[in-house]
Amino acid sequence: MKIGFDAKRAYHNRTGLGNYSRDLVRILNEFYPENQYYLYNPKPKKIDRLPSSKCVNEKLPEGKFWKKFSSIWRQIAVAKQAKKDGVTFFHGLSGEIPKGLKKHGIKSVVTIHDLIFMRYPKLYSYFDRKIHFSKFLYAAQNADKIIAISEQTKKDIIQYLNVPAEKITVIYQGCNDAFKIKRSDEEKIKLKQKYNLPETFLLNVGTIEERKNALSIVKALQHIDVPLVIVGRKTKYYQQIQDFISKNTLKNQVLFLEGLTLDELATIYQLATIFIYPSIFEGFGIPIIEALYSNTPVITSKGGVFPEAGGEATVYIDPYNEEEMVQAINLLLTSKEKREEIARKGQIFVQKFNDSNIAKNIMKVYKEMEA
Repeated sequence: MKIGFDAKRAYHNRTGLGNYSRDLVRILNEFYPENQYYLYNPKPKKIDRLPSSKCVNEKLPEGKFWKKFSSIWRQIAVAKQAKKDGVTFFHGLSGEIPKGLKKHGIKSVVTIHDLIFMRYPKLYSYFDRKIHFSKFLYAAQNADKIIAISEQTKKDIIQYLNVPAEKITVIYQGCNDAFKIKRSDEEKIKLKQKYNLPETFLLNVGTIEERKNALSIVKALQHIDVPLVIVGRKTKYYQQIQDFISKNTLKNQVLFLEGLTLDELATIYQLATIFIYPSIFEGFGIPIIEALYSNTPVITSKGGVFPEAGGEATVYIDPYNEEEMVQAINLLLTSKEKREEIARKGQIFVQKFNDSNIAKNIMKVYKEMEA
């Protein structure tokens, strides 16, 4: 079986969609090495985290014209190149598929992660909303199968894109193996010294943007004598947090980190006392999975997708309720036994997102298209 992938995110995004793309290719390569995987990358790669394997083939635009107009190549010329490569199926990993696949006899599946731009339009410009909707609608209508990364996302696809439920399969995401490795005391000490990390701290991981709601955690710090470490790329929302920190003399209580290696990020999860993720909305929430694999107790938001990712052992709060957040943090900070119990149960729950389950479920979708 020869399977093609839209690999723009795999080679150019360090987080989110990039992680999903790389993990999926890694898992399929590990469990189904008899197949060939063609990764269509519009530009020379910025990130090299994919497995080195004779089964994994990076494919760049051919010819001067397509190298110059690589974004157009990704949308309309990939199908022809995939046909030339003998690709059986094409998998759009980030809500998009190229045009012309059916014309060239190539069946396709698209993974849709979320439709946040439709649920929360104020977070996006008018132009971005129109572009996203056009691409996602085309993919949903023209792909043979759709993979939703959660039941919440499946509901949104049905509601906003008017897709029949039977066309959609829910396959949860996992996370990189780096978060499943127990880090040594030496690694932990080295990282603590490098970033001057405190003994006890709350951890939040994710792009520092309004939807992720890190400001709510910072506000809760006014009532808790514990530091907060925020790891993520900064956006304009970061300035709102900094303004609040300055006005309320919390500078010594919040540490921002950016650009950590994967191993460093995995280590900091294991050093954290509590992982707190009061996001307003997610398609899934991989950082929750990363924390559970790290044996770190999790506090996250009620409703939506979060119980799907966190399971019964996670502590759930109203992300806008400061008092509720403070109570949840204090509950875990003051009870080592409670933290250990939650971490133990979380470790059991998170095994449903292991690599073998993901590989089996993805391959089942491919084989259904083959029938």
